[in-house]
Amino acid sequence: MNIKEAKNYIKDTVKIYLKKDEEGEYRIPIVRQRPIFLLGAPGIGKTAIMEQIAQELGIALVSYSMTHHTRQSALGLPFIVHKEYEGKSYDVSEYTMSEIIASVYDVMARSGIREGILFLDEINCVSETLAPSMLQFLQYKTFGRHQVPEGWVIVTAGNPPEYNKSVREFDVVTMDRLKILEVEADYAAWKEYAKERGIHTAVLNYLDMKKEDFYQVETTVRGRSYITARGWEDLSQMLMLYEEEGIAAEESFVGQYIRNERVVKEFMAYYDLYQKYKNDYKTEEILAGTVSEQAKDKARKADFDERLSLMGMLIDRMQQDIKENMRTSEMLSELMNPLKALKAKAQSGVSVDDLSAFLKKQTEGRQTAMESLQKAGALSVHDKRKNKSIIGFLAECEKQLRNDNSENAQIAFDKVKERFDDKVAEYKQSTEKVKVKLHYLFRFVEDVFGSGNEMLILVTECTVQADCAKFISMYGCEDYKRHNEELMLTERGGDLMQQIEELEIGMGL
Repeated sequence: MNIKEAKNYIKDTVKIYLKKDEEGEYRIPIVRQRPIFLLGAPGIGKTAIMEQIAQELGIALVSYSMTHHTRQSALGLPFIVHKEYEGKSYDVSEYTMSEIIASVYDVMARSGIREGILFLDEINCVSETLAPSMLQFLQYKTFGRHQVPEGWVIVTAGNPPEYNKSVREFDVVTMDRLKILEVEADYAAWKEYAKERGIHTAVLNYLDMKKEDFYQVETTVRGRSYITARGWEDLSQMLMLYEEEGIAAEESFVGQYIRNERVVKEFMAYYDLYQKYKNDYKTEEILAGTVSEQAKDKARKADFDERLSLMGMLIDRMQQDIKENMRTSEMLSELMNPLKALKAKAQSGVSVDDLSAFLKKQTEGRQTAMESLQKAGALSVHDKRKNKSIIGFLAECEKQLRNDNSENAQIAFDKVKERFDDKVAEYKQSTEKVKVKLHYLFRFVEDVFGSGNEMLILVTECTVQADCAKFISMYGCEDYKRHNEELMLTERGGDLMQQIEELEIGMGL
């Protein structure tokens, strides 16, 4: 299976394991909760999906790599206690709590979240002295005499032997206690994640054309050569920062992330072209409807790779604006609840000071909840940014009320509402600008490429990209509607779909 399928399977399993009966007891007892063993090549996103699952379920996450653990650190250190049995005193060995299990309790104490995932990576690379104890752990969820708390699901991961010399193959007794998921690298699945994460357009365009370069591990006369999804993501982030700082990327820099000489050279050759395309085609002018006829003519005469790169740049730029617009929409929608509660408070006849204190309590409550999720490893970058915006707005309103000289709470609330209305007005203006840019994007593609493959790419991306599809659903787009009907509901649309597949553009169709 691919990493997306593995994520969905693990997420469903965690939800089932955490399901309770009417008395609050877990339906599946801990001894019957088989740990999941995610077996796959390095760098394909095993750790990343665990973070996503915890964030989406709102539970905690504790991650450990087992490669550095000895028997003592995993099981705890021995100490002597004095006990009495049938009137006689004895010295007995006990063990301190395992570092791993102690970390679970620490997270629960810091965050207040009682359920979570204990993720143990490289579990098939444990030391020889620790291996027997792992069997006990996988069956009874205990290290030494200390058990993983109820409400914590165990997920493990490891690499196949061909990727790691330290791997110890599990015997049948151990394997029989695991739910084993074998995961393979899959570009189409990773691309969905990559677009959501904002991976550099040059990386995605290059991999669209050369999917075989997405993931490779091979041994050559010069040693081990490898390319991983992790490498492409790390390279993407660094490329963006290099571009912000005006630093030129060189082969030696790319080679730090992509450990394959051929792919490094070919990617750099494409990246140089990509930079040239950025200079030749001014995306902001195209989206503003002020593009020159010379640029249009150049695009018409461009070869396939250049057209694909141009479409990638335009769609990426458009989707950035749409994503930001939808994030603002989500933030404003979430602000409605605390503001409605504030309105009800104001109408109840409380003082302005009471209103200010209520707003402060709302702000602090949201801040505490955000910090709790962050300590538990269950706060996504998106949710963190959204909550910071909401907290910032509420804090500004609380400060305004505290320093205000309004005659009563209703007048004070009206001023808060005015501040909110200003935010809504800004959002509406932003929405109109995005709609205009989207229209000019369709018009450019229509003028230059007609209803060809490029238009199909644009319509498809507007359909499959979640924020774009939501934006069009909320605010409409006549250009999208017209071309979608033309391309998807006619025989011509079917022909173009087949052409796209044959060209291996790989847009997730």
